[in-house]
Amino acid sequence: MLLNLLRMKKISVLFIFTMLLISCNVKKSTCSENRRWSQEKAKAWYATQPWLVGSDYIPSNAINQLEMWQAETFDTTTIAKEMTLSASLGMNTHRVYLHSLAWKADPEGFKSRINIFLNITTRNGIRPVFVIFDDCWNPYPQIGAQPQGIAHTHNSGWVQDPGMVAHENWEKAFPMLEKYVKDLLTTFAKDERILMWDLYNEPGNQGPISKDVPRPANYGNKSMPLVKKVFEWAREVNPTQPLTMGIWNLDFTELNQFQIANSDILTYHNYNDKADHEKEIKYLQIFDRPFICTEYMSRGSNSTFADILPILKKYKIGAINWGFVSGKTQTIYPWDSWEKQYTAEPELWFHDIFRKDLTPYDEKEVKLIRELTGKK
Repeated sequence: MLLNLLRMKKISVLFIFTMLLISCNVKKSTCSENRRWSQEKAKAWYATQPWLVGSDYIPSNAINQLEMWQAETFDTTTIAKEMTLSASLGMNTHRVYLHSLAWKADPEGFKSRINIFLNITTRNGIRPVFVIFDDCWNPYPQIGAQPQGIAHTHNSGWVQDPGMVAHENWEKAFPMLEKYVKDLLTTFAKDERILMWDLYNEPGNQGPISKDVPRPANYGNKSMPLVKKVFEWAREVNPTQPLTMGIWNLDFTELNQFQIANSDILTYHNYNDKADHEKEIKYLQIFDRPFICTEYMSRGSNSTFADILPILKKYKIGAINWGFVSGKTQTIYPWDSWEKQYTAEPELWFHDIFRKDLTPYDEKEVKLIRELTGKK
């Protein structure tokens, strides 16, 4: 997604992370000691997992989270075909975005569809990571029929959750969001088909509304109230699955500190090249907890399967790349498609592994993934 690429400044990234660790140890009130997993419990849980490999997933015929989960467009046929395809690569997880408006419109139906989705993934040996909130792309989500999107434009129909209106009045938004989170987590609190809960994707981010509307400024620390609340609500439910919230922008020091200090399993996003990615791995090892990369693989920024996936296997770090089957999200186009006009499929795909007909974009990539997962 709209990742601010990691930047080296006068103060090294290693120093930033070290200071975060020190701060977490000193500011006891910041670290969620109430029900946060100990390092020993986190390591014991991770030791029982296979090497986790998968994609950030949305069905190829859904433009956003709402189109995936609303009753009128929930497509088990497409999901089943694509889950079978992912299993053929040796994938055993997917990162999947939910949406509070789908729950608000139809709480029981929404949870029923999640259950159906989990039945499909389980048949294919896949345990998803569910993402609850998201600060990326269109800040004005609406229930009902979703827009068709902008031609040749990366993720032009994706919507935030809860979006701009909630950011402008958290106190008004919290009651519904709390009911949503607690109902969701209570329903699936002991469900072994779920790998993990990712409470909030890229808090502090933003995104363009349309080609004609400039991208608003990042939310930054304006997202902190919900970051704190969603951890609080989730800890009150205390599900058996671990909780996480991935770091993605090292400029957001306060957010990073809180996310790291409260996550059971650490997660992160990195769309940079091999050397930079391995540096970040070294930095994250300071925290002495298992960690998973929940977004990587953008060919245009040299984050490729060939370069990154072997590194992640070497360190037994979970590897979840952005994109699976090319479709309505159009993430084969790069981020700059919001400013630069594309008129045809790019020669170099940015994200995604398979074409709409389920044939590989690059046979060599598919062969490599199967070799590394041990799938014949």
